[in-house]
Amino acid sequence: MSIYTITWGAQTRWEIWVSGSKNAALPLIASTLLFETAELTNVPDISDVHLMKDILESLGSKVSFEKNTFTIDNSGLNLTNLRQELFKKARATYYLIPPLLSRFGEVSLTYPGGCSIGKRPIDGIVKGLEKLGYASSQIDELLSFHGQSHTDDTKVNAYFSVGSTIVLILAALGRTGTTTIELAAYEPHVMNVIELLREAGADIALRYDHTIIIKSTTLKKHLTGKVISDYIVSGTLAIIGALTAEEYIDIHDARIGDLTAFLTSIEKMWVRFEKKDDTLRVYRAKNLTAAHIQTNIYPGFPTDLQSPTAILMSQADGVSRIHEILFEGRLNWLVELEKMRGHIALMNPHEAMIFGKTALRGTKVSSWDLRSGAAMLIAGMIASGTTELDNVSHIERGYENFVERLQGIGAKIEKQN
Repeated sequence: MSIYTITWGAQTRWEIWVSGSKNAALPLIASTLLFETAELTNVPDISDVHLMKDILESLGSKVSFEKNTFTIDNSGLNLTNLRQELFKKARATYYLIPPLLSRFGEVSLTYPGGCSIGKRPIDGIVKGLEKLGYASSQIDELLSFHGQSHTDDTKVNAYFSVGSTIVLILAALGRTGTTTIELAAYEPHVMNVIELLREAGADIALRYDHTIIIKSTTLKKHLTGKVISDYIVSGTLAIIGALTAEEYIDIHDARIGDLTAFLTSIEKMWVRFEKKDDTLRVYRAKNLTAAHIQTNIYPGFPTDLQSPTAILMSQADGVSRIHEILFEGRLNWLVELEKMRGHIALMNPHEAMIFGKTALRGTKVSSWDLRSGAAMLIAGMIASGTTELDNVSHIERGYENFVERLQGIGAKIEKQN
């Protein structure tokens, strides 16, 4: 197991480029199974992508992943050697269900795993697929689907869930009737998936009221396109700049338009930044002031930036409050910040208060999940002394070469096995 050793006192500077979006890349990789061949560019070199590559290869696909380009040939696709144990390692493996149902009429997989950030059952996905006509069953940890979808027009509700929305979109592509997805998620990564599927022949229409309408059509044989850059990585880097920059850092490919709620919130805390094209210049913050954030569906404040923002709050004068409305228990990681002398009060599973300004002290801490792991890395960068951060495999699930990238702008972080 690897750990990160983080030394206090480093000041970041210069410029950094944002990697491809994890949350767009994983469903796009799954969607390649609907095509004979595919090529995706700007795919982040992260462990979750390599996991999907391993699963696709166990299905008989020929896969190449080099220099952020993911190519696939599905001419030998079969279910004979599907590696069930791999599904436990990432939640996004459920994106593979609709393409496999479309290909084979049945699929059985181990219940998807991934980060533990509160109660996140996939009941909505199961019920959505059943609404489209598929039968499902679960025995212990094995989840199975079989049958054919209805041929008539069908309406189904995604309840603003990104996972449910994308699964239902992929399932709708194999139907003969029109599928209407109500209360669909409109996050940037969902739009990236829709855009590339449209270019590959899909008939997908969007309405202002979060309704997606997919009509039956014949897809092209080849899928191609570029994965968008990751606005969650951009936000994480913005906090790093605000807390550690010698003067400022420039964040390129920042997806500034996707960060409106986040940037508005940190601006209220007196973080200063400038926008030019898609480059975000973030200045070292002085005299930070407390704030209240409430996570929400897009375009609200992203739940995935809640954890890094908590570190910013620990350095602000006054009492800040976090209201996490999406995931129960996602604030539990704050006990790790307390180990560093952070002053935290967990009010209930959805709310916490952070008292600042607090001088954090380096110690041994742990990553609970992908985003809180990044938050604890930031905490280590501003804590006095040395911080040892373990369970860093969580971080490497979603941040491409994060240690090397941060070293490149001046951070003192070493990875040890």
